[in-house]
Amino acid sequence: MNAASSSPPSAHAPVAQAPFHVLVTAAHWSEGAQDLLHAAGGRVHCMAGPVTEDALAAQLAATGAQALVLRGSPPVTARVLAAAPALRIVAKNGAGVDSVDRAAARDRGVAVAVALGANADAVAEHALALMLALTRQLPELDRRVRAGGWAGSQWQGRDFRGSVVGIVGFGSIGRATARLATALGAQVLVLRPSGQADGFDAEPDLERFLSRVDTLSLHCPLTERTRGLIGARELAWMRPGSLLVNTARGPVVDEAALIAALQGGHLAGAGLDTFDTEPLPAHHPLAALPQVLLTPHVAGVTRDAALRVAMATARNILDHWQGRPLQPGHLLADG
Repeated sequence: MNAASSSPPSAHAPVAQAPFHVLVTAAHWSEGAQDLLHAAGGRVHCMAGPVTEDALAAQLAATGAQALVLRGSPPVTARVLAAAPALRIVAKNGAGVDSVDRAAARDRGVAVAVALGANADAVAEHALALMLALTRQLPELDRRVRAGGWAGSQWQGRDFRGSVVGIVGFGSIGRATARLATALGAQVLVLRPSGQADGFDAEPDLERFLSRVDTLSLHCPLTERTRGLIGARELAWMRPGSLLVNTARGPVVDEAALIAALQGGHLAGAGLDTFDTEPLPAHHPLAALPQVLLTPHVAGVTRDAALRVAMATARNILDHWQGRPLQPGHLLADG
């Protein structure tokens, strides 16, 4: 694979006809997004195999890529960025960029962009599905029926309607989740230090917030401030028998503390789409807990959402390459 023969453009110089190279950190990417880039002179290269720091640095150097599309959370470290002198933009095929050294990107003049809100509805639906399945104890009922059991009228479930759903992270996904929960009759409480919460009740104090919710739903980005936000102390503040749903990032929750709270019975269940280590290791303690629902970080991966995210990512690359401003909220760091 050959590097582009032309010099990389400045952030504001339109170069619509100049060829440019795009590296995707996955073996496949949306054909529609690739077609959009091809039409503007882009040459797309997909990575096969594990995307390690070494592999990413090598592929960026080999392709001479001016744009990097992140699928998943590959390690875009200072060393990786140093191996890519032509790189002008890191475009996340999604929203979370916790695997990117944004300070190093800024120092090298590399923009960082996200596809803000493109999969918000899909993630919100997944979060709500986890809430409903846990509230109505569907995994337990399924196991009983498969084993020949039939509780019938002896079974007494829980109600979602009238319960309190606590939202941490009130961006596009948190807002969409709040709307869906409200539509099904739940009360929504938003952790909000200040300001309004689109008409939903808000609580600025974390301890008071956690003590009021029946289901905690996490939608915040992973930052140094939110890493370990929900630990043993915070879990103890939650109501006995409450539920936790995490479709944000695994390290927002102290995994060991969560396991202890579940094993001890303080929490009635958890629905998790993200983990400290992904893929989840075989024989992980979470997998042994019957009151836990596990999904493989696919909350935002639906047919329609995947296309919207990929097209938004491709447009971010083209807008930056051609000197146009990105959509509001899409540019996290301007190179």
